[in-house]
Amino acid sequence: FYTGFDSDNSSGDFSEANHKVPEMLDLDPHQNNKTGKHNGETEIQENGIKRHRTSLPAPMFSRSDFSVWSILKKCIGLELSKITMPIVFNEPLSFLQRITEYMEHIYLINKACSHADPLERMQAVAAFAVSAVASQWERTGKPFNPLLGETYELTREDLGFRFISEQVSHHPPISAFYSEGLNKDFIFHGSIYPKLKFWGKSIEAEPRGTITLELLKHNEAYTWTNPTCCVHNVIIGKLWLEQYGVVEIVNHSTGDKCVLNFKPCGLFGKELHRVEGYIQDKHRKKLCVIYGKWTECLWCTDPTTYETYKKSEKRGGEQKKKSVSEEDIKSENDEADDMPEIQDTVQFIPGSKLLWRINCRPPNSSQMYNFTSFAVSLNELEKGMEAILAPTDCRLRPDIRNMENGNMDVASKEKERLEEKQRAARKERAKDEVEWHTRWFHQGTNPYTGTPDWLYSGGYFDRNFSDCPDIY
Repeated sequence: FYTGFDSDNSSGDFSEANHKVPEMLDLDPHQNNKTGKHNGETEIQENGIKRHRTSLPAPMFSRSDFSVWSILKKCIGLELSKITMPIVFNEPLSFLQRITEYMEHIYLINKACSHADPLERMQAVAAFAVSAVASQWERTGKPFNPLLGETYELTREDLGFRFISEQVSHHPPISAFYSEGLNKDFIFHGSIYPKLKFWGKSIEAEPRGTITLELLKHNEAYTWTNPTCCVHNVIIGKLWLEQYGVVEIVNHSTGDKCVLNFKPCGLFGKELHRVEGYIQDKHRKKLCVIYGKWTECLWCTDPTTYETYKKSEKRGGEQKKKSVSEEDIKSENDEADDMPEIQDTVQFIPGSKLLWRINCRPPNSSQMYNFTSFAVSLNELEKGMEAILAPTDCRLRPDIRNMENGNMDVASKEKERLEEKQRAARKERAKDEVEWHTRWFHQGTNPYTGTPDWLYSGGYFDRNFSDCPDIY
């Protein structure tokens, strides 16, 4: 789920704290926290790099006793941003942390920075844009709505970036983020404002807000908007998620454009998860074709090869699905050794180049909200962190922390307390006619698209948090 539910305007008809909490799923104790360290003790490897946790402190709770429809049917005609959902439908991450998952495949930004050829740079950026939504596969849990003024920071020296985000508006919910390479090679920033629609059997989140990637060495800037996300079977059946819509990535320096079509599932599911598109230059000449699935991998080939293959397919030529072996990948990609062993269902066109492949998930991922290894580490509270984090950081949210630890009753009560505290603060500001002021971002104009955007004001990493609001 996208953010948008849980509101300080909630009528409060559904009391989570008094609702029966379902039983906890079994989790293999041998899989739980392979490092042997707990939240406050991150293991340091011999090479000096931090080893992040590989499992959550407690497994997820079963949602089988709950029906999303039992909540939504009371809210027909209301804005979805004003519905409070039971905490059991959440995952123990804030939406600000979910946004940070864009950085899971940061090696693609590094690739883009390293390429001398602008076409190869666009291919890497296109792969990064697709990879940014890949972590949502099978993630039907809803991230916690950030409180107004909530923040999240992440510094990963091993991956070469630092990241800061802030909830800059509550109604409508807007999350702004800024990331930079530790080697001063890129800047990645944007704001997310999902527009939610309830269609009876599904919930659709239409993305609003621009995403910008600047490659500083090449003096290039790319902008795009994410595809639409839809969660199906919210009334009955197994929840499943799809992404669809056209994503246009523009290189504002060269005029090159990448057009990616995230295809809707279709009547018989033939197009499920498929992505097809192309890169064209400023004269609209097609330079390459891109195809694959956002849940698996992305390939590219030249337009002539692609058209020849498609014509052969239409003529009924025997084009068998090719299982891509490690040897195939080695010949197509110089980083094959880093690729997980995943069996593709994408029809491989001979001569194609592999742009990206999804990371393998932890073996116990299904009992951890279908988190990736990267997502598992996001709410880790390492020893000494509390002394340097902003007091508004997601890791310090008591409802998320208690849910992660398996204390669902406490988490529900804390969630209600925080929402009530937010309501009271808003009423107090209204009474005194005081406007809310964001701390780390300000409203402005995107310098490349000319559209309204939230821009980083700077200064967060100076760590002067004396005037941060008390939101927890």
